Amino acid sequence: MRERARFAPGEVILYPGVPAPGEPVYRVVSGLVRIQHVDEEGNALTLRFVRPGEYFGEEALAGLERGHFAEALTESEVEAIPADELLGDEARTLVAGLVSALAQGYERIRRLVTQRLKNRIAAALLELKDTALAQTDAEGRPVIRLTHDDLAAAVGSVRETVTKVVGELAREGYIKSGYGKITLTDLKGLEDLASRPE
Repeated sequence: MRERARFAPGEVILYPGVPAPGEPVYRVVSGLVRIQHVDEEGNALTLRFVRPGEYFGEEALAGLERGHFAEALTESEVEAIPADELLGDEARTLVAGLVSALAQGYERIRRLVTQRLKNRIAAALLELKDTALAQTDAEGRPVIRLTHDDLAAAVGSVRETVTKVVGELAREGYIKSGYGKITLTDLKGLEDLASRPE
């Protein structure tokens, strides 16, 4: 039986550094895990979100140094999978997940380079609406439990600037912002914003 572990929101699962020989790859069973780089000044950048059924810690397969943290964003359960047990369908699923993560990484870089912050925030909110961070309110609208710091890390900005843009999006009717949560009130409008190249 493979080892499973539960992590509370904010708990670090993996730290930067060189994986130990034989370190496993991890699969999210439930919850949401954030892969995040933090620089020497404490500035954070979310590299990707890992959902149930997806893998992280793949550096261990090649003995590469890990330059980021893996942190539980919600109550999460992860399963440790020894590299020598990755066979058949599971290995194919891992490879497909790596290809998907690479494509998501390319898209995140494109957004950082080509889009205004408002557009990047819209794209991040749409991505997060289908994760364990989101619920629906009485009117069926997605409500994402997220701080402005977490949103800033997801879009490559700082909290103060994100707070200003979140206020702008709220005034324009795209979202409703509350303490530690954001309600998506105009999904079509957010989709239009997220798809704009500038």
